[in-house]
Amino acid sequence: MKLICFTALSALPVLAVPRDRGEWRAPKEGDVRAPCPMLNTLANHGYLPRNGKGISKAIAVEALSTAINWDFSVVSPLYDFAQPTNPDPNATTIDLNHLTTHNILEHDGSLSRQDTFFGPADVFHVDTWKETLSYFTTPNIDVGQAARARTARVVTSASTNPSFTFPQIGSYFDYGETAAYQFVFGTWNLDADDIKDKISTPLELVKYFFEFERLPFEIGWKRPQNRLTFDILVNFVIETQGLTLGQMNGTIP
Repeated sequence: MKLICFTALSALPVLAVPRDRGEWRAPKEGDVRAPCPMLNTLANHGYLPRNGKGISKAIAVEALSTAINWDFSVVSPLYDFAQPTNPDPNATTIDLNHLTTHNILEHDGSLSRQDTFFGPADVFHVDTWKETLSYFTTPNIDVGQAARARTARVVTSASTNPSFTFPQIGSYFDYGETAAYQFVFGTWNLDADDIKDKISTPLELVKYFFEFERLPFEIGWKRPQNRLTFDILVNFVIETQGLTLGQMNGTIP
């Protein structure tokens, strides 16, 4: 598997790197953005095309590796899931606004977006985010808090949205995006016995990221030293699913 991934990655073209990469800029008129705050953030910083358009797999792999130290084994399958959102059946790229297509990657019960039933799901929604924040009760978010916030948003969505849907792929990405901000902004301790202790994530970094769609360099964040691989992500998601079930049935406090 590692050999296959390495071979595929080595075959990707060498990309020209913009001189202003890393500098944050707000989107301009005509730029497009996604329901995913991380992809929007990487476009705002110039790791992805600033206009949010014409993103190939090679661009996505290079950008997420450079900016947040995500491995090809993580980015490649995510891109493959995203590709069908481009309405052109022969397309080899995606635009960020393609990702608003409901129930492919975009889904009900987001941490920071309203459901499509209520309005645009590709922009930050203050009231939705306030609900998520209410579950972060300490300066450092542990995995237990993150899991409860994710569950609460799904429950709220299911109880208020008459067209609520949550297909299996939506559930998968919901767990994955909850894991994502922890891996990017948290301190890893993956050998901890208790899943709740495996990542500790400063709340101020998470708030800065979600609310401004900006990497929090100004308040001390640095690119993760640990590389996120597919195996690490999947194992963490599986453990978080178990934690969530325990929280819901009362066996885990």
